[in-house]
Amino acid sequence: MYDELGHEYLDCINNVCHVGHCHPDVVEAGANQMQVLNTNSRFLHDNIVHLAQRLVESMPESLSVVFFTNSGSEANDLALQMSRHHTQHTDVITLERAYHGHLTSLIDLSTYKMNDMTDGVHRKPDFVHVAACADTYGGKYRDCDYPGEDLAQKYADDVKEIIESLTKQGRSLSCFIAESLQSCGGQIIYPQGYLQKVFKHVHDVGGVCIADEVQVGFGRVGSHMWAFQLQDAIPDIVTIGKPMGNGHPISAVITTKEISDSFRASGVEYFNTYGGNPVSCAIGLAVLNVIEKENMRENATKVGNYLMQKLREMQKNFPIIGDVRGVGMFVGADLVEDPTTRKPAVSEATYITHRLKEERILFSRDGPNRNVLKFKPPMCFTLENVDLLCDKLEMVFDEIKDGKHLNTNKSHKRQHTVGINGQTDSVTKKSKIAS
Repeated sequence: MYDELGHEYLDCINNVCHVGHCHPDVVEAGANQMQVLNTNSRFLHDNIVHLAQRLVESMPESLSVVFFTNSGSEANDLALQMSRHHTQHTDVITLERAYHGHLTSLIDLSTYKMNDMTDGVHRKPDFVHVAACADTYGGKYRDCDYPGEDLAQKYADDVKEIIESLTKQGRSLSCFIAESLQSCGGQIIYPQGYLQKVFKHVHDVGGVCIADEVQVGFGRVGSHMWAFQLQDAIPDIVTIGKPMGNGHPISAVITTKEISDSFRASGVEYFNTYGGNPVSCAIGLAVLNVIEKENMRENATKVGNYLMQKLREMQKNFPIIGDVRGVGMFVGADLVEDPTTRKPAVSEATYITHRLKEERILFSRDGPNRNVLKFKPPMCFTLENVDLLCDKLEMVFDEIKDGKHLNTNKSHKRQHTVGINGQTDSVTKKSKIAS
């Protein structure tokens, strides 16, 4: 990315511009379609059919019906609607730290946002139930506290207990919703088998399982196209968005014929003015083509593994790096004040992201304590980019070791860059994006 003065920034966080900023194939596809036709989606167009076919081909056989929307929030809201019509129930299980979108229906499920609200307007409804996030490093069941135990089972049992409590109350579950890997919650990689076990508990009582792939889909994990495939689990509904349009607003819900039929039988015809319009679908097809043509899944595995290797080497010299976890180009470094207690190193994480920005590297932190450095860049990220990032990271970790962060964190907090809609992570007020 470049600012208005031509300064170059290394983008380590933009999972929206999935195949690279202003990729020429994506730009050309959108421009060409706009010269021919763009209209609302009541008018049929080949692009919507072709994109739906391509998406279905990448999914398990049971996921065969596609509904197009404009954003991840819209997709998740529609998934909730479908679950309710299919089960005729409203109770939802979500995970702590979850973020599924900004709509009212989704803030209710998103403790990542709701826990920070102080005016009392949003409160968790009685039909929303929060299960423990399956974080084996800093969560309810830590690997250091339960050595050798099946933590996937322990976290899945947390969901089972909620279901059993609902049954005792005479209530029935509508759905379980979770990101296939939790992003805002701190780059969480669930223990193997977790989703498979949870999905069984949910299906045993007739509930619907929703996999939110809005942030982690489209080959980011490298070995698979979709992150839920890492767990050998098959959801009933998958929601996708963000990288789907490489910065252009398009998203989708993909579900089974049975759930689609239940939704249709509700009596209300689903319509979305721009969801699936010709230009959006042309861009979505171009993104899929680039992922294949440029072997971006293979690149994600190669680059992600290289980054984790370098971070683990750094960990030997800097015990502040408590945990390095990830898959493909989805990596987190959990910073701690003490490796034994695993107390989050919050001020240090703040210092690191600000110092990296001063070095013209865009990086972010997340998790419930905002102490996890998160890596989710465009999929064209290279090994050379990793080397540059790690050189700068090592420099900043050295500064922390020398205590330089103790005098500068306060000033960093005051030096936010003005952005759009109150955001503070943009490069400059007049920033522009270039390929």
